[in-house]
Amino acid sequence: MHIDFHDQTNSVPVDYIDLLQRLLIFTGQKEEVASEAEVSVSFVSNQEIKEINRNYRQQDKPTDVISFAMQEKVGDEPDIFGEDLPLVLGDIVISLDKAKEQAEEYGHSLERELGFLTVHGFLHLLGYDHMNKEDEAEMFGKQDELLGEFGIER
Repeated sequence: MHIDFHDQTNSVPVDYIDLLQRLLIFTGQKEEVASEAEVSVSFVSNQEIKEINRNYRQQDKPTDVISFAMQEKVGDEPDIFGEDLPLVLGDIVISLDKAKEQAEEYGHSLERELGFLTVHGFLHLLGYDHMNKEDEAEMFGKQDELLGEFGIER
């Protein structure tokens, strides 16, 4: 899997990015994602994610992670993938500020929080959601399972 990291905060340690890359590859293999799939992960500030959240989700507040799935179809729109096109899964945007806040609030490491948010965003790109109790239980169970198998515990 091809993963592009963009640290707009210029403050994410290289070893965290390495860990998250290995975690995404691990998750992709577990979820049987094509090895040529592409995904991007961006780290931004609370202010930047607030603007994204307002513009795309009409919620004028910072959030921890937002995913933009490229393989998601709406209504009768045509497929945008084929044999000659790369499998672009989409973009994951993570607020580093929010991740730090939540790591402290939940009493675990920033490494664990970034791992959780990365897997959460990636599962959204793969079609998982948590709009109802059943879907939430499936997605959150999958997250816990993947993080545990990879070795990132609370």
